[in-house]
Amino acid sequence: MLAYLSRYTHRVAISNSRLIAADANTVAFRYKDYRRKGANRQQIMRLATGEFIRRFLIHVLPHGFHRIRHYGLFANAARADNIARIRGLLGVEPPPAQPELTTPPPMPRPVRAFV
Repeated sequence: MLAYLSRYTHRVAISNSRLIAADANTVAFRYKDYRRKGANRQQIMRLATGEFIRRFLIHVLPHGFHRIRHYGLFANAARADNIARIRGLLGVEPPPAQPELTTPPPMPRPVRAFV
C-alpha cells in the first residue's frame, strides 16, 4: 500500500525525500517542529502504517478538485497575462510603472544630541 501511495506524494502531503523507512507495521518520516529552535527543529516521527495512511489521505483532494494555490486567475504561470487581460476587459489602465532607482537614496544623517 505504501509503495502505491508513494507515487502520489509529490506536492500532496509529504515529499518522497521526507520518508525515511517503512515496514509492515510502521512508517518513519522527517518533519519540522516549529516550536523548537536550532538543529533540533528536524524531528523523526514513527507512526503505525494505518495511521500514516489515514493522515496522508486527509490531504488527498477528491476527483475534479484542484489546489487553489496552483489554479485560477492568479496561478503563478499565467498571472501577469491574466491580470493584463482582465484590465483590458474592464477598460482599466495599468498602473504607471515605478521609476527604477539607479542609486540608492542617501542615508539620513543621525541626529546628535549634545549633553
